[in-house]
Amino acid sequence: MDVKEINRKTIDQFRAGGEIEGMHREKLLLLTTTGRHSGKPHTTPMMFHLDGDRLLVIASNIGAPTHPDWYQNLVSNPAVIVEVGDETFEARATPIPGAERDHMWTMLKLAYPFFADHETKTDRVIPVVSLTRR
Repeated sequence: MDVKEINRKTIDQFRAGGEIEGMHREKLLLLTTTGRHSGKPHTTPMMFHLDGDRLLVIASNIGAPTHPDWYQNLVSNPAVIVEVGDETFEARATPIPGAERDHMWTMLKLAYPFFADHETKTDRVIPVVSLTRR
């Protein structure tokens, strides 16, 4: 499986406005972060959960032992671009800390059981990130 090719295809399909093969468009966003080493923009498709006026994204990395690159990038620079539906906007990405994170993580695992599977594959705490419109 070539993840970069899958992501490229998903981004193209998302931006074209049509169906996205194997995914639910209404639960997908594109997150553009700034590379912490390169300074270049990097766009990653991912699912989100709507929580009031913020979007939540989960840095599960399918249970890998390390955080995904997009998460490392937004920790370094929390100014991001979000594309969701037909809208593009600037946002601030904030990892949710402590008890609030634990509460949100429990809720997310109930809503999306595959995250519980990801959690069993890693020893790291999986970050939950809030995206708030700027």
